[in-house]
Amino acid sequence: MSTDQKQTESQLDSKENEEILEEVLSDEGLAEEELSLNEPPSQETLIAELQQELAAAEQKAQENWDKAIRTQAEMENLRKRTQKDLEDAHKYALNSFTKELLSVLDSLELGLQAATGESEEVKKFREGSELTIKQFETVFAKFNVMTVNPVGEPFNAEQHQAVLMQEVEGATPNTVVNVFQKGYLLNGRLLRPAMVVVAKSPEKSAKKTSEDNKQA
Repeated sequence: MSTDQKQTESQLDSKENEEILEEVLSDEGLAEEELSLNEPPSQETLIAELQQELAAAEQKAQENWDKAIRTQAEMENLRKRTQKDLEDAHKYALNSFTKELLSVLDSLELGLQAATGESEEVKKFREGSELTIKQFETVFAKFNVMTVNPVGEPFNAEQHQAVLMQEVEGATPNTVVNVFQKGYLLNGRLLRPAMVVVAKSPEKSAKKTSEDNKQA
């Protein structure tokens, strides 16, 4: 074999060795990368992930708890409103009917007041009217219908309707001195205000007081 051939073969062998070495090194690099990718996460990373998951779970639990509390409160309010509506329906179911009966009672009382005289017919009429009025009062009391007849009491705008202001000697100003028409309450709720006459201060006294105040 000539010297040139030997050199050529030597160069080829050297090149092949370099290529083999590169392949080996390349395979080792890939293996290291695969090992790096397959390595389990560190303890710090796991703790951080668990903490994030725990915070998310706690937030979700709090949101669900808030929703449950709001729903419970809404249900309780609905129950109370429904119960009140039912109670009002029971209490005031007779509201319109009772108002109609009041006009009948008013007519009986007016007829009784107009029945004067001492004849037997008048006496019988009065007795019958008084008995019927008592029956009305018994039925009204049974259903908690109360009479408002405030003679001598202070004027109350919530239950009384003043139809006249009048000077009355000896009467305390702003008190009821006469009742034209009695008022009524149903379970504490006003069915009809009492129509009343209210005492007022004498004009002379009021004028004198005003003059005294000016002089002072």
